[in-house]
Amino acid sequence: MIQDVQIKQLVVHQDIPDTDQPEVKRGVLMEILRADEEIFSKFGQSTMTVAHSGTIKGFHVHERQDDFWFFPTGKVLVVLHDLRKDSPNYQQTQTITAGRDDYKLIRIPTGVAHGYKVLSEEPVILFYHTTEPYNKDNPDERVIPLDDPGIGFDWKKV
Repeated sequence: MIQDVQIKQLVVHQDIPDTDQPEVKRGVLMEILRADEEIFSKFGQSTMTVAHSGTIKGFHVHERQDDFWFFPTGKVLVVLHDLRKDSPNYQQTQTITAGRDDYKLIRIPTGVAHGYKVLSEEPVILFYHTTEPYNKDNPDERVIPLDDPGIGFDWKKV
């Protein structure tokens, strides 16, 4: 596991309707991120995106922000690669599966390249929080090619 990457396994609770509705299937309720948890550092922005089967959202890295990723639908393979030269895990790669029935929050620290591939037929929703708001005039995002030889991850084998 790459240093400073944190995974919070989420607890799924049965969602209870406000009135007795026996004909309605009960949903679920999860606390994703709380300000009083050790994993939380600060709030910048929340964003949601949808990706479809086979989609690869390739590598990018941030210099100023941490990301917190949560996938409530579908199945994905998250790929992380440590680019922090002072890290004991420098140039190491970590993969994490997440999605429906495998609910977790993944904290991706500054300097760790990250991307994902949708493994399921079902579309994936990624709901993510960042520690900095997006700045269109000075975006904190460096894109890295999918086939970057420095990372050496083969997306075709996934």
